[in-house]
Amino acid sequence: METINFLVPRHRKMSEKEILILLEKYNLENKSMLPKIKFKDFAVKEDDNIAVGDVVEISRTSFVGDSKYFRVVVD
Repeated sequence: METINFLVPRHRKMSEKEILILLEKYNLENKSMLPKIKFKDFAVKEDDNIAVGDVVEISRTSFVGDSKYFRVVVD
């Protein structure tokens, strides 16, 4: 998904392999332990590949560098 608005950070659906690595890295039992993002969120809704239950990587760029955040999509 390309950024439509420069204020909206890039959202990318993660693969199952990436999710397993993420859960292991942060010692989480399952993806429901991740912070949530609503399916109705503009950035999620704009990408047809993202569905409820998927995990998205959110990339934000600021003057101090790049940051990555992870959210599980909920209804």
